[in-house]
Amino acid sequence: MPEQDPPTTVNWLRSHLHLGFFSAATWLRCAIALGIWIAFAEPAAADFRLCNNTSGRVGIAIGYKDNDGWVTEGWWNLPSRSCETLLRGNLVARFYYIYAIDYDRGGEWSGQAFMCSRDKEFTIRGTEDCLARGYDRTGFFEVDTHEQRSWTVQLTETNEQVPASPLQPNAPMVTMPPSGTRSPIPIPPTTGNPRR
Repeated sequence: MPEQDPPTTVNWLRSHLHLGFFSAATWLRCAIALGIWIAFAEPAAADFRLCNNTSGRVGIAIGYKDNDGWVTEGWWNLPSRSCETLLRGNLVARFYYIYAIDYDRGGEWSGQAFMCSRDKEFTIRGTEDCLARGYDRTGFFEVDTHEQRSWTVQLTETNEQVPASPLQPNAPMVTMPPSGTRSPIPIPPTTGNPRR
């Protein structure tokens, strides 16, 4: 009886996977290319972003709760029609708080969640006794992320509509005109994170 070559992956593929117009070697090359692509593909971004869809410059402050308690941070200066990542990585809380001011025309996006801030760049721990600690007491508006891993807030002017395609594609978003008294437009949730 003639001796046969030991089975190899290529021989096995050649004998078992000759599919359509492609040879087993072509399928193997495709599988290797797919494996390399998967190995080097970047994971989907999961961040808290804010887009300035107004015709002016805005200043942004954010408030959130982390493992050590409440934190407020500012300022991000966003030119007209631009986006900025305020927090990187998966969101760890359901609710975040934003305060924004319109540098060019005046006005603000504010709310009833009072937290500490100041005029210059800041990171402040805690929301109590802002004035006694030398900070301003500022009303932030609440953003309910519906426990998504990432979220984008779109700031608009009162007479503007939401853009047909948001500046940050494929991201849940909330649109806020500069009022502070209007509620955000909720976006249906698709994934979950524990509420903090």
